[in-house]
Amino acid sequence: MHELAICQSLMDQVETIASERNAQSVTSIVVAMGPLSGVEVQLLKNAYPIASAGTIAENAELVIEYLPVRVKCTQCGSESDTLPNKLICKQCGDWRTTLISGDELMLMSVELEKPKESTTEAVH
Repeated sequence: MHELAICQSLMDQVETIASERNAQSVTSIVVAMGPLSGVEVQLLKNAYPIASAGTIAENAELVIEYLPVRVKCTQCGSESDTLPNKLICKQCGDWRTTLISGDELMLMSVELEKPKESTTEAVH
Protein backbone atom coordinates (compact mmCIF):
# COMPACT_ATOMS: atom_id res chain seq x y z
CA MET A 1 0.00 0.00 0.00
CA HIS A 2 2.04 2.93 -1.28
CA GLU A 3 -0.69 5.33 -0.15
CA LEU A 4 0.73 5.13 3.39
CA ALA A 5 4.16 6.20 2.10
CA ILE A 6 2.48 9.03 0.19
CA CYS A 7 0.68 10.18 3.35
CA GLN A 8 3.92 10.01 5.33
CA SER A 9 5.62 12.19 2.71
CA LEU A 10 2.66 14.55 2.83
CA MET A 11 3.02 14.79 6.62
CA ASP A 12 6.72 15.65 6.19
CA GLN A 13 5.78 18.52 3.87
CA VAL A 14 2.99 19.73 6.15
CA GLU A 15 5.19 19.61 9.25
CA THR A 16 7.90 21.60 7.45
CA ILE A 17 5.37 24.26 6.43
CA ALA A 18 3.89 24.39 9.93
CA SER A 19 7.33 24.68 11.52
CA GLU A 20 8.40 27.47 9.14
CA ARG A 21 5.25 29.42 10.04
CA ASN A 22 5.41 28.70 13.80
CA ALA A 23 2.03 27.01 13.75
CA GLN A 24 0.45 25.42 16.78
CA SER A 25 -1.59 23.00 14.74
CA VAL A 26 -2.85 22.20 11.27
CA THR A 27 -6.61 22.34 10.78
CA SER A 28 -6.95 21.46 7.10
CA ILE A 29 -4.90 19.94 4.29
CA VAL A 30 -6.05 20.19 0.68
CA VAL A 31 -4.65 17.74 -1.87
CA ALA A 32 -5.48 17.81 -5.59
CA MET A 33 -5.27 14.61 -7.57
CA GLY A 34 -6.09 13.31 -10.99
CA PRO A 35 -7.46 9.87 -11.84
CA LEU A 36 -4.18 8.92 -13.52
CA SER A 37 -2.08 9.69 -10.42
CA GLY A 38 -1.86 6.01 -9.51
CA VAL A 39 -3.29 6.71 -6.06
CA GLU A 40 -6.46 5.07 -4.80
CA VAL A 41 -8.54 7.74 -3.07
CA GLN A 42 -10.08 5.42 -0.47
CA LEU A 43 -6.70 3.91 0.42
CA LEU A 44 -5.27 7.44 0.80
CA LYS A 45 -8.14 8.37 3.10
CA ASN A 46 -7.59 5.18 5.11
CA ALA A 47 -3.84 5.76 5.40
CA TYR A 48 -4.16 9.40 6.45
CA PRO A 49 -5.11 8.82 10.14
CA ILE A 50 -2.18 6.43 10.51
CA ALA A 51 0.34 8.80 8.92
CA SER A 52 -0.93 11.87 10.77
CA ALA A 53 -1.06 10.23 14.22
CA GLY A 54 1.26 12.03 16.61
CA THR A 55 1.96 14.88 14.18
CA ILE A 56 0.96 18.53 14.23
CA ALA A 57 -1.75 17.57 11.71
CA GLU A 58 -3.24 14.75 13.77
CA ASN A 59 -6.68 16.39 13.92
CA ALA A 60 -6.57 18.11 10.53
CA GLU A 61 -9.20 17.46 7.91
CA LEU A 62 -7.91 15.95 4.66
CA VAL A 63 -9.71 17.48 1.68
CA ILE A 64 -9.26 15.88 -1.72
CA GLU A 65 -9.99 17.89 -4.86
CA TYR A 66 -10.38 15.92 -8.05
CA LEU A 67 -8.66 17.12 -11.22
CA PRO A 68 -9.86 16.25 -14.72
CA VAL A 69 -7.88 14.37 -17.34
CA ARG A 70 -6.96 16.95 -19.97
CA VAL A 71 -5.19 16.39 -23.30
CA LYS A 72 -3.80 18.50 -26.11
CA CYS A 73 -4.19 17.21 -29.66
CA THR A 74 -0.95 17.10 -31.64
CA GLN A 75 -2.96 17.32 -34.88
CA CYS A 76 -5.43 20.19 -34.40
CA GLY A 77 -3.93 21.84 -31.29
CA SER A 78 -7.19 21.70 -29.35
CA GLU A 79 -7.24 21.10 -25.59
CA SER A 80 -10.06 19.12 -24.03
CA ASP A 81 -11.12 17.14 -20.97
CA THR A 82 -11.43 13.44 -21.62
CA LEU A 83 -11.87 10.10 -19.90
CA PRO A 84 -8.87 8.37 -18.25
CA ASN A 85 -9.19 5.39 -20.58
CA LYS A 86 -9.97 7.36 -23.76
CA LEU A 87 -7.28 9.98 -24.35
CA ILE A 88 -8.63 11.22 -27.68
CA CYS A 89 -9.24 14.75 -28.92
CA LYS A 90 -12.84 15.85 -28.45
CA GLN A 91 -12.47 18.37 -31.28
CA CYS A 92 -11.22 16.16 -34.14
CA GLY A 93 -11.30 12.65 -32.65
CA ASP A 94 -7.60 11.97 -33.23
CA TRP A 95 -5.78 9.63 -30.82
CA ARG A 96 -2.44 11.49 -31.04
CA THR A 97 -2.70 13.59 -27.92
CA THR A 98 -0.41 14.75 -25.15
CA LEU A 99 -1.50 14.53 -21.53
CA ILE A 100 -1.70 18.00 -19.97
CA SER A 101 -3.21 17.09 -16.60
CA GLY A 102 -4.85 14.26 -14.73
CA ASP A 103 -1.78 12.48 -13.37
CA GLU A 104 -1.01 14.96 -10.59
CA LEU A 105 -0.96 14.55 -6.85
CA MET A 106 -0.28 17.96 -5.32
CA LEU A 107 -0.42 19.57 -1.92
CA MET A 108 -2.57 22.62 -2.66
CA SER A 109 -2.95 24.30 0.72
CA VAL A 110 -2.49 23.91 4.44
CA GLU A 111 -4.57 25.76 6.99
CA LEU A 112 -2.60 26.54 10.13
CA GLU A 113 -3.53 27.66 13.60
CA LYS A 114 -1.00 29.90 15.28
CA PRO A 115 -0.45 30.09 19.05
CA LYS A 116 -1.91 32.90 21.19
CA GLU A 117 -3.41 34.71 18.23
CA SER A 118 -6.30 32.26 17.87
CA THR A 119 -6.28 32.86 14.15
CA THR A 120 -5.81 30.60 11.22
CA GLU A 121 -3.60 31.08 8.20
CA ALA A 122 -4.06 29.42 4.86
CA VAL A 123 -0.89 28.61 2.94
CA HIS A 124 -1.26 28.05 -0.80
